Amino acid sequence: MNLLRDFKGTFQPFWVTLRNMLRPPVTIQYPEEKRTPYPRYRARMILTRDPDGGERCVACHLCSAACPVDCISMQATEGPDGRRYAAWFRINFARCIYCGLCAEACPTLAIQMSPDYEICARDPLSLVWEKDDLLVDHGGLDNVYNFYHHAGIGVTQPRGSGAEETPPVDVRSLLP
Repeated sequence: MNLLRDFKGTFQPFWVTLRNMLRPPVTIQYPEEKRTPYPRYRARMILTRDPDGGERCVACHLCSAACPVDCISMQATEGPDGRRYAAWFRINFARCIYCGLCAEACPTLAIQMSPDYEICARDPLSLVWEKDDLLVDHGGLDNVYNFYHHAGIGVTQPRGSGAEETPPVDVRSLLP
């Protein structure tokens, strides 16, 4: 019985190799023909805008904290209306492993992964992209979401008047 198992274990890998060796090759002529990636494919990172046209990034540094290779850096600042944004945002695609943890950690949906997979260069410094290179003019996958309308931060409307909020409670009314 062991002889039969050994014979099968020896010749089965050869059969798999022979079967695949006789198949016609699947060749794609890359620069002329491009593969369409799967819908959930994660490649290059983009920064999106909210429906009002403003930047979604509030410079909370959660993306740089979630990044396992530490390739994201930014500087937070605040506008005259009290709205936070990133003064500069930088990602080093030469170090990025395209894991998507930055997009998962982003509370404002500012960081999203695009299916653009053609990122290569001979000079590693050309793979360091600034905010102007990453910022796109659309909202990405969810183009109706606006963080400031849902977060309860009194920047775009008074506190308590958001879509999913209740008005603030006067604490003096809770006294006996």
